[in-house]
Amino acid sequence: MPSTSLPRNDPAQYDELADEWWEGVGGFAMLHWLAASRAEHIPPADRPGSVLVDLACGGGLMAPHAARLGYRHVGVDLGLPGLVLAREHGVLPVRASVLAVPLVDGCADVVVAGEILEHVDDDVAVLAEAARLLRPGGTLVIDSIAATWLADLIAVRILERVPGGPPPGIHDPALFVDRPRLLAAADRLGLDLRLVGLRPSIRDVVAWRRGRRSGVRMKPLPTTAVLFAGYGRKR
Repeated sequence: MPSTSLPRNDPAQYDELADEWWEGVGGFAMLHWLAASRAEHIPPADRPGSVLVDLACGGGLMAPHAARLGYRHVGVDLGLPGLVLAREHGVLPVRASVLAVPLVDGCADVVVAGEILEHVDDDVAVLAEAARLLRPGGTLVIDSIAATWLADLIAVRILERVPGGPPPGIHDPALFVDRPRLLAAADRLGLDLRLVGLRPSIRDVVAWRRGRRSGVRMKPLPTTAVLFAGYGRKR
């Protein structure tokens, strides 16, 4: 568990929990499910040397999916413990802020920004970096938490108290994402982006808790009011 002395959304929590990245259980379990869900919306690489840039890569949970799809996987993160793990799983690590990525314009065929927009003060700035890094026609995949009272209730007040749920204090609801603002920014940045609600399969969660499944499938929802994904391309 992270230190109770740390404020909400403190990145140091991820450093304290680094040993849990690849366990597939506990507070990071859902991140494995989301990584698999993201991969379902990434096309196979169409040429040798295709690049997938993974913003806020953490311990590199996208690594097996990027490798299977044929991408050179570049992971960007501030947390050194996570980057060390990511490198062990084949990720090319870049220690940097997702607000100022030291990579050239148009270098990426795919940009993934998973579970990061709700952790920064300026989510649109992260989106702008993603747009800058993408080549024309490149694929963008994001997921985040909406700025709604329902998301606050479910993601923070309920799930943080459930055994195996997200680590207490890992999210600050003040940073949850304004979806209309995000979509308007995407359009200005030359990104065609659509949002889709997500939820874990209840049947899979029950089987997973009983040890009958190693992972849980993410299912689409008609509402984006809690957890949502975004799928798009750069014009």
